[in-house]
Amino acid sequence: MALIIIEFLSLDGVIQDPDGAEGTPWGGWAFRQGRAAVAGDKFRLGPLLEGATLLFGRRTWEHFATLWPSRTDDFATQLNAMPKLVASRRRAIFDDWKNSERLPADPLPEIDRIRRHTDLVLIGSTSLARQVINAGLVDEYRLLIFPCVIGAGERLFDPGDAIDLDLVSVEQKDATVLITYRTTAPKQGEQS
Repeated sequence: MALIIIEFLSLDGVIQDPDGAEGTPWGGWAFRQGRAAVAGDKFRLGPLLEGATLLFGRRTWEHFATLWPSRTDDFATQLNAMPKLVASRRRAIFDDWKNSERLPADPLPEIDRIRRHTDLVLIGSTSLARQVINAGLVDEYRLLIFPCVIGAGERLFDPGDAIDLDLVSVEQKDATVLITYRTTAPKQGEQS
């Protein structure tokens, strides 16, 4: 079982506002390659869509909850049916998108417990992604790299982060590249 982070990423490491929903001056950079660049199962989740649990921070979940429930294509149907866990200190009820529930106020122990029994896929959710990265809970990164340099915005990794990774695969997808890495260091609670 694994915790997998999936992110849209610019060449300079920006993950913030790929679709422009936040209204930043640089937002919408992922759509410069057209909708096909971001549509469907770009992260090769495949079988994970049937057995994994999605993991979100509150803001990303709220944004997705306005987009996905009304969609009916095959990918959306699978995504909508998946269990979803949300880390939030502000909102207690998550019934806008089916199969969603809130994590405890301190989500890391619960995330670590769940990832030992089922695959977790963390989408976007910069703050939560950084928390699980810093806690050493991430097993795999699937990064869809877009051919643009943003120059501003939040990045997946904090300055000073030092993480060893093993390259699993590189796959060109039109103008983007999907890069998959696995972490090499023992995870929290595991012995070296």
